[in-house]
Amino acid sequence: MRDFRFSCNVFGVETHEAFIDRCRLVERLGYDTLFAPDHVGAPAPFPVLVAAANATERLRVGTLVLNAAFWNPALLARDIATTDILTGGRLEVGLGAGYMKSEFDAAGVAWEPFGTRVDRMAETIQVLEHWFRTGDHAGLPGGRAPQPVQRHGFHHSGPPLIVGGNGDRVLTLAAEQADIVAVTGIYQVKGEKPGTSRLGTAAEAEERVRFVQKQAGARADEIEWNILVQRVVQTTDRRAAAESLAAQFTFDMAVDEVLETPFLLIGTVDEMAEQVLRNRERFGFSYYTVHDPHLEAFAPVIEALRP
Repeated sequence: MRDFRFSCNVFGVETHEAFIDRCRLVERLGYDTLFAPDHVGAPAPFPVLVAAANATERLRVGTLVLNAAFWNPALLARDIATTDILTGGRLEVGLGAGYMKSEFDAAGVAWEPFGTRVDRMAETIQVLEHWFRTGDHAGLPGGRAPQPVQRHGFHHSGPPLIVGGNGDRVLTLAAEQADIVAVTGIYQVKGEKPGTSRLGTAAEAEERVRFVQKQAGARADEIEWNILVQRVVQTTDRRAAAESLAAQFTFDMAVDEVLETPFLLIGTVDEMAEQVLRNRERFGFSYYTVHDPHLEAFAPVIEALRP
């Protein structure tokens, strides 16, 4: 059973000073990794990660996750290698297929069927692995590209690779290629327009984990499991809080499902810590990510779980 790692998504960059203070708070609260998402309108991820690493001493940094359709693979290889160098080998690279049609429209990128987007992501991984392994490109001065510091992921040629998603095709790719499999718990609602989502249940999370383990075969034990917790609610009355959350969701979710899903943490610090321990036992989730607004609410849970 893996030791826990804890991380957070940081969305905003208002001023240099405020961002540096935020990164140092993340480190001081005991988090292991700071992630930057890849959304249209959000800060550019790689400059954010370099700044975060420079502001801290031990904090790892990463993308959770890059939208593969938005990136030219060869130029992405350059950005990843350069960022790994400038962060002193503290980078983790998360890739996804993209799921919000509105962002594709805003960026002027063609919205293609899901299978095509997954194929593009698979091709991106192959190109990145080739560039990290060889560094060769005839059109470059001297024929060499920047090389990553780390050799843990991408078949031991680059930084650790995170693949995130919920569908069969993307999770099959994750089972074959990823060092870390990220489960977001956000599902596209069938029959609704792209981007209409709902929260996954514990039964769905368990089924997805088992699916990846089966697809991974002999390498299943090598995979680290990341979970993106959507909300952290500190309360002395778990059921009342779950009832309130259930009433807020657009698509019906029973109160007992709200209490059981691993994508929400509800309760006192001790109750949330117990939930995290149960989730590791049941699903294998050992790498926990929370959103920026829940940074401080989750910190006491980290403290409770540290040896």
